[in-house]
Amino acid sequence: MFASDMNPARDAGRVTTVGTVLFPIQFTWPHGGRSVFLSGSFNRWTELVPMSQVEGCPNAFQAVYAVPLGCHEYKFFVDGEWRHDERQPHKTGEYGIVNTFDAIPIPAEVPLVHPRSEILNNMEVDNGLMHRVSAVTLNQAMPRISEEDVTASRHRIAVYLQGHTAYELLPESGKVVALDVALPVKQAFHILSEQGIPLAPLWDFRKGKFVGVITASDFILILRELVNNRSNLTEEELETHSIAAWKEGKAYLKGQVDGHGRPIPKELIYASPSENLKDVALKILQSGVAIVPIIHLEDGLFPQLLHLASLAGILKCICRYVKHCPASLPILQLPIYAIPLGTWVPRIGESSSRPFAMLRLTASLSSALDMLVEAHVSSIPIVDDNDSLVDVYCRSDIMALAKGRAYTHNLNEMTVHQALQLGLDSNPPYGTRSQRCQMCLRTDTLLKVMEQLANPGVRRLVIVEAGSNRVEGIISLTDIFRSLKKRGM
Repeated sequence: MFASDMNPARDAGRVTTVGTVLFPIQFTWPHGGRSVFLSGSFNRWTELVPMSQVEGCPNAFQAVYAVPLGCHEYKFFVDGEWRHDERQPHKTGEYGIVNTFDAIPIPAEVPLVHPRSEILNNMEVDNGLMHRVSAVTLNQAMPRISEEDVTASRHRIAVYLQGHTAYELLPESGKVVALDVALPVKQAFHILSEQGIPLAPLWDFRKGKFVGVITASDFILILRELVNNRSNLTEEELETHSIAAWKEGKAYLKGQVDGHGRPIPKELIYASPSENLKDVALKILQSGVAIVPIIHLEDGLFPQLLHLASLAGILKCICRYVKHCPASLPILQLPIYAIPLGTWVPRIGESSSRPFAMLRLTASLSSALDMLVEAHVSSIPIVDDNDSLVDVYCRSDIMALAKGRAYTHNLNEMTVHQALQLGLDSNPPYGTRSQRCQMCLRTDTLLKVMEQLANPGVRRLVIVEAGSNRVEGIISLTDIFRSLKKRGM
């Protein structure tokens, strides 16, 4: 199958890998052929990866392949002949002329939240999005839609949001869980797990008001801090601090202190029932929070917590609106590959300040938690040995560790598969794998993607390659609203 000068054994030591972190890369062969395959140092030259012909462009072939950290070489096997792409970086090596690229680690300094000025000013150019255009975008004929139609679509949605209030988000019946800041962290962990929720507002009886929110991210940070000090956790260690003490300690960890070394208190971001949905959505986007509590304030009375507003609830309202007037919103009929939307797998030769990373099921849970925190992402695609999507590990999955006090185990020895299994065995919102692992195709329309994200419990969609289920990108609720906001909201 391989050319005679291709000796996989000679190349076995060239790739430098760290753990089981993988970086999916999109390879493109634009020079035609009947059958095209890919091989390289990332698979030790022992496998020919088939490349698919791009629909509408017979000379272009593409494939997504996940590679480990390090410097890589690769070539294309076109109609029985080894070839390289002269348009991409290349060098002369043991196998003749080969293409080269580097897979770099995720930078810890990537910001989690876009500054308010950037969000409000980036109405014309989408510099803030971590968009990676798929190679199909470069080779296929792009759908035709005028700039005026795009602007008009966003404006109509913005007008709708301005004309409706947060009160309309309130369900006919339901409950909202709030926790006392004096509760021990361990007790809060178990309460949220038993209630099947990843976060809760915090009430301070001494101050007589809501003072913050405790989330799954807090528990991830707590477990990481304890793991850094010792290999195994004890329940007593989670009982030593109240929620209030943890929040103060968290401020010190993040350097959020004043000139006297005292922690700077953070004001709770909330909305009133009368605020319009556009303002509520902007509060969520600008602050980088998952929810905004809807609180009714009245003189002389305690604040009333009515609801936890989220982008999912607001998107559901938008979908109800556009259902009756899809023709007047042409942007919704565009395929997602034609819109600056989401985070896409980078192409060969494309610089990326935020590499797209994945994990195997055999990766340690501690490595997944490190990636969630250091890369400032909310979820990680989990793939099998063929790089096909099998699951997603999210921040909220940390709540499943409360079952059987699994958080007392050594997180370096627990695999991602074992951690996910805890969630699948628990009650909702974890649910079945098909419910958790929602997928879409790059050819799906924006409307279809919005309708999927508006379903309860769905916070992101993984873009996969048709047939192989290889990961091509991720679209989140935040991505949808940032896209709709430009020149509109």
